[in-house]
Amino acid sequence: MSLNMIAPTFGPPDVLEPLDVTVPPPGPGEVTIGVRAAGVNMSDVLAIAGVVANPTLLPRHPVGYEVAGVISAIGPDTRIASGGGAVGDPVLAFRVVGGYAERLNVPAADVYRKPDLLSFPEAANLLLAATTASKLLRVTAVGAADVVVVHGASGATGVSVLQQAAMLGARVIGTCGRENFALVKRFGGEPVEYGEGLEDRVRELAPDGVQVALDCVGTDEALDVSFALVADRRRIMTTAAYPRALVEDMELMIGTYPAESERAARGRLIELAAAGRLVVPVVRTYPLARAAEALNFLAHGHPGGGKLALIP
Repeated sequence: MSLNMIAPTFGPPDVLEPLDVTVPPPGPGEVTIGVRAAGVNMSDVLAIAGVVANPTLLPRHPVGYEVAGVISAIGPDTRIASGGGAVGDPVLAFRVVGGYAERLNVPAADVYRKPDLLSFPEAANLLLAATTASKLLRVTAVGAADVVVVHGASGATGVSVLQQAAMLGARVIGTCGRENFALVKRFGGEPVEYGEGLEDRVRELAPDGVQVALDCVGTDEALDVSFALVADRRRIMTTAAYPRALVEDMELMIGTYPAESERAARGRLIELAAAGRLVVPVVRTYPLARAAEALNFLAHGHPGGGKLALIP
């Protein structure tokens, strides 16, 4: 049996409740993971609210897209995505269905050996933010000649964007609260405080212009400033500006399952983390049973540039 946190109905995080789930032996192409940590993401809040969710899964809607743990069973003739795979191996998995769990079966194609440098909470929070950041940079074709504005640079996706953009040689200006200036600087960005006058402050930092704007917060301010600064709207992209982005001439990132190009990026991102070049700050962990508390903190609190993890 596995204790899982599920949503019996759509609503705020407080609707979550525990449920004992029978985990069958893994079939061909599957592995069973004993979860040591589950990543906590805003997409989990949206799923519970019914914004990005499948209503046919009610009243036992699983929650959680990424986990890290140890293989406890492996299906016949099965290899994980990074090769091999045996009982006892430390792994991470993304995307999974129902990661808020003690144990779960997942497709082996979505399972990778955990980098030794990452703790289980860090590994459980690596790929959703990192693949999102990778897509933002790829779709807007960021290169070494670009000045990039990242809105919400101190958030999980923003921090990954800062690190990956620096590897591309781009100059990055990151909007954030003044209390997070040191964090943005740590990961290679030039911090600028959001709020009234943001456009002017960015122009002072980049008098020769801004080529790309990446929005990780979804506010009207972020979009308005992006449109004012960047001439080519194909190089403005948002992860969060719903529903406004649907009617604007800009790139919108929707949280669907990864295309093959994104799936291929996972291995590269894991290698970067294994080499210490891609850091995953984790600021707080919660017991699995307190998942609603973690999600409420994420939605209404201030994680301060780090991730949250649930510990079964």
